[in-house]
Amino acid sequence: MLKNCLAVLPLVATAGCLALPPKGVEDQQMLAFDDAVDSIGCALDYESDYLAVELQTGLTREQIQQVANYRIAGGNGERTETGGFRLTSGACTPVAEPAAPVADATGDTATAG
Repeated sequence: MLKNCLAVLPLVATAGCLALPPKGVEDQQMLAFDDAVDSIGCALDYESDYLAVELQTGLTREQIQQVANYRIAGGNGERTETGGFRLTSGACTPVAEPAAPVADATGDTATAG
């Protein structure tokens, strides 16, 4: 009996770490969420941001927060400095900045990297 309980323990311990899509939110609504967040500049920081996404998707505020948390858990989003959400996938994927030119000893510039 104890052996069976110990075998199940790792499954129970990791169950909370799995990113599951929010209940009641369809795949189409998830895509609409991404499009709506993209249309407002890729971040949900202010009341007006949430209202625009609610209007475009038909999702409730709670569902929007659940989808944002799901995106963060899946590595497709991050928290902003203001406590909001920034989408980091699809059209909102951050673009790497080009390396700044570096002057060498002769005064010539070359691109770092």
